Amino acid sequence: MADATGSIAACARQTRARVEFDPEKDAGPVPSPCTGVCRVSPVTGWCEGCERRLEEIGGWLGMDEAGRREVWRRLLNRRDQAQAAGQQDAA
Repeated sequence: MADATGSIAACARQTRARVEFDPEKDAGPVPSPCTGVCRVSPVTGWCEGCERRLEEIGGWLGMDEAGRREVWRRLLNRRDQAQAAGQQDAA
């Protein structure tokens, strides 16, 4: 059962719709990075759906646009780190 659950979770992570936003180039209101996959990884401490930390998720509604753009910068760096780690693991 655990293998099936792990397979389903892996598939969901691969197929989830990510919100794409460039905090340096995109104008207008800053979108929430939430994907609706709300589960915090015990390894990274990041939400497995949007890569935010709990304090970033909890503080989102009270942030101004500059604060939200900073969160986007951090989570884009996290995505890059995770991708680089995955490539190293595959080598």
